Amino acid sequence: MMETQDRGELCFPELLNASCRKPTDSQGLIVVQIVLFSISLLMVVLNLLVIISVSHFRQLHVPSNLLLLSLAVSDLLVGLAMMPGESLKQTSCWFLGDFMCSLGLFVSFIVVSASVGNMVLISIDRYVAVCHPLHYQTRVTVRRVSLCICVCWSCSVLYGCVFVMEDLIEPGRFNICYGECVIVINYIYGTVDLIMAFILPITVIVVLYGRVFVVAVSQARAVRCHVTAVTHKQSMKVNVMKSEMKAAKTLGVVIVVFLITLFPYYCFALTVEDSLSSPAASFFICLMYFNSCLNPVIYALFYPWFRKAIKLIITFQILQPDSCEANIL
Repeated sequence: MMETQDRGELCFPELLNASCRKPTDSQGLIVVQIVLFSISLLMVVLNLLVIISVSHFRQLHVPSNLLLLSLAVSDLLVGLAMMPGESLKQTSCWFLGDFMCSLGLFVSFIVVSASVGNMVLISIDRYVAVCHPLHYQTRVTVRRVSLCICVCWSCSVLYGCVFVMEDLIEPGRFNICYGECVIVINYIYGTVDLIMAFILPITVIVVLYGRVFVVAVSQARAVRCHVTAVTHKQSMKVNVMKSEMKAAKTLGVVIVVFLITLFPYYCFALTVEDSLSSPAASFFICLMYFNSCLNPVIYALFYPWFRKAIKLIITFQILQPDSCEANIL
């Protein structure tokens, strides 16, 4: 009877001593699973709305929105794969095998580094738009931005290969029993990742946005000084300039939120020598992933075109002929 009870507590009862035990506190774990599943579902829905909006409506086919589209794709992957995988690792037995565990880490490196790369590209785009507005149309084109996005994702895949190749070749090398997914990043790799995926990109972002806001403040003062003396043509230029500055402020909020959600994870990874499968590490990883849910919320708060696009999507008006030509700006 006791042996039967012990078998019931194992992830793989047929393996006996080689199997991990099932997590305890089933009620608490169910609550965690429900919360994480709800967040994952919200991520998928919100980012799908961004992807459909930018892809469908012709007015939104501009370089800056292509960067938002790329960011939404990485955020969608977080909701589809990364959050459910992290939930499974912490609240249940890992039944997907050692290779899928290593593959999840590989995809995680790709998605996070691609998100960081997109943030850098967004900062460069806003820098050119605000600081060099006369050259923006010629320097920042759809073709060039598309090429930069492809390079960003390609470099992210290569970056993931460098860090996870050993785990892909020898999956499950840190597991002590069947039914767990243990990921360990050594101190050297962790430090390199901190520098390459956080410190250097964030430095570039902060420097560019510092310059953007200095120029934005000076332009705002110039607008206030000459607002009563502008001609109609000049007022159109002022409106364009205000639009660019508003976009810069909105994306500045996106980047600040991005920093807040990523910084705790990298602090933890650098100061604590622990596996990425511990409960504490899992919390900071989920916090980092939660950023993918916040970006579309920020768009909805600051971008009227996104709110209009959501209305057209959820009312199925995008299924009508020529709906892609709708005026939502």
